[in-house]
Amino acid sequence: MNAAYQKICARLIMAGVPDARFDAAQLYKLATGRDHRLDKTGPTAAEQSRLQVLTERRAGREPLQYILGEWDFMDFTLKVGRGVLCPRADSEVVCETAIELLQDEMKDVEAPVVYDLCAGTGCLGLGIARAVPGAKVTCVELSHDAWPYLTANVAALGGKTTQAERGDVTTYYSIMEEPADLIISNPPYLTAKEMRSLMPETAKEPAMALDGGADGLDFYRLLLRQYKDVVRPGGWMVLEIGYTQAEDVLVMGRAAGWQDGFCRQDAGGNDRVVFFRKPLENPV
Repeated sequence: MNAAYQKICARLIMAGVPDARFDAAQLYKLATGRDHRLDKTGPTAAEQSRLQVLTERRAGREPLQYILGEWDFMDFTLKVGRGVLCPRADSEVVCETAIELLQDEMKDVEAPVVYDLCAGTGCLGLGIARAVPGAKVTCVELSHDAWPYLTANVAALGGKTTQAERGDVTTYYSIMEEPADLIISNPPYLTAKEMRSLMPETAKEPAMALDGGADGLDFYRLLLRQYKDVVRPGGWMVLEIGYTQAEDVLVMGRAAGWQDGFCRQDAGGNDRVVFFRKPLENPV
């Protein structure tokens, strides 16, 4: 039994950290470079000192992703840190939906133009770029704090046709250089009430990436209304949603003139993505 690992577990459990044993294992490996299950000698004095600092950061409910400095998403690893929204497994179905649309519904488009709005780490746009190599992907982000992570991830993981661009999604539609075949976004969607009762870890993530206004729907109103004219006929809008928002967003999209509104669930069985198609100009 690794006494140092057990001590970390006890400290994190006492602090109320969810999945304390998993987190303890990650912190142990970060501090020592070794798996606690295989480490027969335990940490050195220097490693123990580092481990204590890391443990107290996590006990203070700093997100594990920030402490590790990276996090896996789909089949790749992203740079992550303070000031950027942590990528979540729930978002993978959003990316997978967009990839399927590009590979199936838009398979005849040789170099589809894709915009990832409110890109954060770039997880959605980069997932598309890796799965659809011919896609021209632009990851758009306003936050000064998130920008270094986005640019680092695009440089490390994006192809020649992937770029990061500073932009405010509330006005970006007016300066887009090229119409979109697909727009994907994980916009801020928490309600004012939810913003007042965040988990301690979530409260340390940037509010601008979380706060969707009083009812959580402000950015959906913007995206569905203002970006419809910059999507090519037959193109798609793919949006991550909160698990209670599907009906509201589907109604909103249809009212804005989008068609074929659908909802898909994440691996946990929660509504997680809605997507719409822009009508063809001259449908056959």
